[in-house]
Amino acid sequence: MHHSIRSSMFNEFVPLKLRIVASTRFAYILVMMKRFKLIKGGLQTLVISEKWASYRKDDVGKARKVKDKVLDDMWWDKLDYILSFTAPIYDMLRFCVHYKPCLHMVYDMWETIIEKMKLAIYKQERKRLEESFTFYDVIHKILVDRWTKNNTYVHCIAHSLNPRYYSDQRLDEGLNRVPPHKYLEVPQERMKCMRKYFPSQEEHVKEKL
Repeated sequence: MHHSIRSSMFNEFVPLKLRIVASTRFAYILVMMKRFKLIKGGLQTLVISEKWASYRKDDVGKARKVKDKVLDDMWWDKLDYILSFTAPIYDMLRFCVHYKPCLHMVYDMWETIIEKMKLAIYKQERKRLEESFTFYDVIHKILVDRWTKNNTYVHCIAHSLNPRYYSDQRLDEGLNRVPPHKYLEVPQERMKCMRKYFPSQEEHVKEKL
């Protein structure tokens, strides 16, 4: 069966295009998974239609595997699960690439990511928030390592200078939230930033040398 025929058959049942995202693009796997979720109904209608039989003739084994996967509720449940706890990460990074000021929001958004991700995982696994869970611990470590690598003192000082993060309303939004000045990391990184922009006389001499 020619590609054009397959494409025509796909377009007949699915209102959206099945995009092919370059593997070099960030989160391309998540982009594809989100697209699969959107076209789920169309794909299921396609594989149970009479036209699927004509496609099946080319490769019976592959066609059966695709049909079984598309009609597998457990597979779709796993996809929903993955999207649920990766959505906060994806949304934050999408937000940060917009052409508008967001530096002062990065630190708070990072904290929110951890909270939302934990809630999604623990809800799915039916765990209490105070329990330790290996799967969450692994993902949390990956995120912390990435944050440690990319975090800068500018994020911290921008966060600490925003009055919103000292308000009672913001502090009541999540568990164990405290004002920026009570985080150990924020004052330390803020001081690094201040020393960078306002070096001492001794540091001036070192730079000239």
